[in-house]
Amino acid sequence: MTVEYLKRGKSEADRVEDDAKTAAIVATTLKDIEARGDKAVHELSVKFDNYDRQTYRLSQDEIDNLIAKVSPRDLEDIKFAQEQVVKFAQAQRDSMLDIEVETMPGVILGHKNIPVQSVGCYVPGGKFPMVASAHMSVATAKVAGVPRIIACTPPFNGEPNPAVIAAMHLGGAHEIYVLGGIQAVGAMAIGTETIDPVHLLVGPGNAFVAEAKRQLFGRVGIDLFAGPTETMVIADETVDAELCATDLLGQAEHGYNSPAVLVTNSRKLAEETLSEIERILVILPTADTAGVSWRDYGEVILCETYEEMLAVANDIASEHVQVMTDRDDWFLENMTCYGALFLGARTNVANGDKVIGTNHTLPTKKAGRYTGGLWVGKYLKTHSYQKVTTDEAAAKIGAYGSRLCLLEGFVGHAEQCNLRVRRYGGQNVAYGKAAE
Repeated sequence: MTVEYLKRGKSEADRVEDDAKTAAIVATTLKDIEARGDKAVHELSVKFDNYDRQTYRLSQDEIDNLIAKVSPRDLEDIKFAQEQVVKFAQAQRDSMLDIEVETMPGVILGHKNIPVQSVGCYVPGGKFPMVASAHMSVATAKVAGVPRIIACTPPFNGEPNPAVIAAMHLGGAHEIYVLGGIQAVGAMAIGTETIDPVHLLVGPGNAFVAEAKRQLFGRVGIDLFAGPTETMVIADETVDAELCATDLLGQAEHGYNSPAVLVTNSRKLAEETLSEIERILVILPTADTAGVSWRDYGEVILCETYEEMLAVANDIASEHVQVMTDRDDWFLENMTCYGALFLGARTNVANGDKVIGTNHTLPTKKAGRYTGGLWVGKYLKTHSYQKVTTDEAAAKIGAYGSRLCLLEGFVGHAEQCNLRVRRYGGQNVAYGKAAE
């Protein structure tokens, strides 16, 4: 394999050092929220968001007044996007069936898909008010049938963002709080005097939000471990540098540490994309952010073959993978590690982020090796059940169970089985001995 890096990003060691600093801050903050509840949340909100309220939950009148500020066109667009997300989520939900099967006469096994009973949805609002994140988390939870959905978002320019609040409300949130950062995630997971804790946390966020979710995992469920937005473009000579550069920078503008990677088997395309990125950064209004991400985390990787491109892409396991080649479906068939695929030059990550219907909360930092992204199934717990309905089945299963329990040395376990063998099978099994 011959792989050449025409441009490299920061080393993994640099990223780990940054993560350690964030982890220490988050741990201290979460302890403070647990100890002091609403008081700590209030102080953090004033300190970091300069937002001071008696209660951070919006009343229905406040929600209605904020929605009234959204233009009819914007409201229509929000509803359209939610409709697409709901359609796809409902199709996914419909594919998840409860089952019941009789595996042998008198032995019935099954499972039920039960919604998580409460979820906290975080909708970021730092540099950009992430309206679409409300569709992805809140509306999908509603499709799953979650009975209590609460949503938090930070103030934007000192006030709740009307479009974000509209999206939360239309998506089905039962409680809406104007809270950001660690204080929002901590309050939802730990609970305070005025906020009941939830069972599951979902939604993207900055490094502090992601780390807070990581540290809270176990106490509550989370959708996935998430880091900065990542994008990869896999391209060959069937597309041009403008497409590649535009799609790379379109995601690099998320933050100062958003990896953007071009994987190609065309040196001409690689070099032209590098030049095109420099041209676009001169005119891109968000170049102050995108340019830093590209400088520190952008990469251009030149391969010889499509098989090498595939291997590199699977190793990186990027959050967003845009494939623009003469064999897009081949990559669909063979890619195994990624967040979401965007196939063909007509497709782009921005549509996936905002409107097309698939969920945009996706695995980062190589987590695509072991998990997919947020979807309706994340809000559902698959619980099994069993029942034995005949004496014959109770005795037969009990005898096998008795012997297998004693094989492992579990006498008490064996007696659970033996008792059924005696009662329903008529065998006189000695206490603590294996059934025949």
